[in-house]
Amino acid sequence: MEKSLTLDWGTDELHEECGVFGMYDLDGNDVASTIYYGLFALQHRGQESCGIAVSDTYGPKGVVNACKGMGLCNEVFTSEKLEKLKGNIGVGHVRYSTAGSSTIENTQPLVLNYVKGTLALAHNGNLVNAPELRRELAYDGAIFQTTIDSEVIAYHIARERCKVGTAEEAVANAMKKIKGAYSLVISSPRKLIGARDPQGFKPLCIGKRDNAYILTSETCALDTIGATFVRDVLPGEIVTINKDGIKSNLMMHDPKKEARCIFEYIYFARPDSVFDGVGVYHSRIYAGRCLAKDSPVDADIVVGVPESGNAAALGYSMESGIPYAMAFVKNSYVGRTFIKPGQSSRESAVRIKLNVLKEAVEGKRVVMIDDSIVRGTTSNLIVDMLREAGAKEVHMRISAPPFLYPCYFGTDIPSSEQLIAHKRTVDEICKVIGADSLAYLKMERLSEMANGLPICTACFSGEYPVDPPEEDIRGSYEK
Repeated sequence: MEKSLTLDWGTDELHEECGVFGMYDLDGNDVASTIYYGLFALQHRGQESCGIAVSDTYGPKGVVNACKGMGLCNEVFTSEKLEKLKGNIGVGHVRYSTAGSSTIENTQPLVLNYVKGTLALAHNGNLVNAPELRRELAYDGAIFQTTIDSEVIAYHIARERCKVGTAEEAVANAMKKIKGAYSLVISSPRKLIGARDPQGFKPLCIGKRDNAYILTSETCALDTIGATFVRDVLPGEIVTINKDGIKSNLMMHDPKKEARCIFEYIYFARPDSVFDGVGVYHSRIYAGRCLAKDSPVDADIVVGVPESGNAAALGYSMESGIPYAMAFVKNSYVGRTFIKPGQSSRESAVRIKLNVLKEAVEGKRVVMIDDSIVRGTTSNLIVDMLREAGAKEVHMRISAPPFLYPCYFGTDIPSSEQLIAHKRTVDEICKVIGADSLAYLKMERLSEMANGLPICTACFSGEYPVDPPEEDIRGSYEK
């Protein structure tokens, strides 16, 4: 299986796989423009492609209007395109590929036309048993149009729908077969369905605006469209929204199996989101406070590497009493393909994105907070940039433990051999990146960050809540 480990412009940035958004307006109003703004709020979860699929519950069954494309939301959707997407029920998706190559065929939502009607599906996560399920379907005659595991889910739901009376029953039967991480938003001709895997790896919540219901990855998207947060979809729960309201099926809910992705709190989610009752901003502030308690250092200023390091840096400052300062100016307008993965000039990629404020760091002892170190190349360059700007000392603090193991649940953490922490001590890593000192967040602090909620720490501990696959599923299915 070909691996597809794409880091932003060849740097060390990690990526979430995607974000989902679904809406059903019971009064019959068009939802496409609202879904667009919801996806815009979720853009941080995926920048490679996006799509919207809508249908009219008052119109003929089987008619789905869709618009999908490669690029950001404001590149793919125009006012003219949105105007053509007529319908009061629909789903949207933003994608970053961790399984399945970055091509137009792999954009979501997936729209299936089958014997029982139509299905539009958006998926966040990775299945660990997708290859086996895919082979099973292929031997039964299935012809695949994509290389993503989301199509495997869609096929199984469609197949089960032919055996049962309702779409939600079909989703329930499919959930018995699929294993791994998935938050699903599905629209059938008259229903909007949301489903979350038994571990609750990925977030999914319910919102309401006037007489419309929303399912989305993060609460920040609800705030953007002026919707009210109703509640989170529970791990292992299926929610069905139709003209009669919300119906819940807790068919696979087992609190002992829950394992939320801790990196939602550390990095992925927007800081203004709340994930299963825990505020992301609070978690990052707390991580910074813990770093100050557990790994103090004498310094003049504390700075964060934008954007995810900023809140943790503020927490470090609050706990230590060392002044918080802004040391980096971030260029928000760098094109995603300005320097493509695999090209040289890694230095250029980082320097184009970040510039150091010389007057803020010159002659200072600096504590620099970042969310993670993957391969170490970016950290090394940023440390060098601070020194070139006149920093006397650079002390690096990381608001997560060291990455030691790959992730199979929708995060593009590469194989162990590519991780700087693999077979290196903290002191050795410190020397590689050129810092004066280095400390990571302690493992026991992770549960505290999530207010005691059950979490997945596999990328740090190697203890996978679901058995990892025997074959590498993080690349594409193409040979």
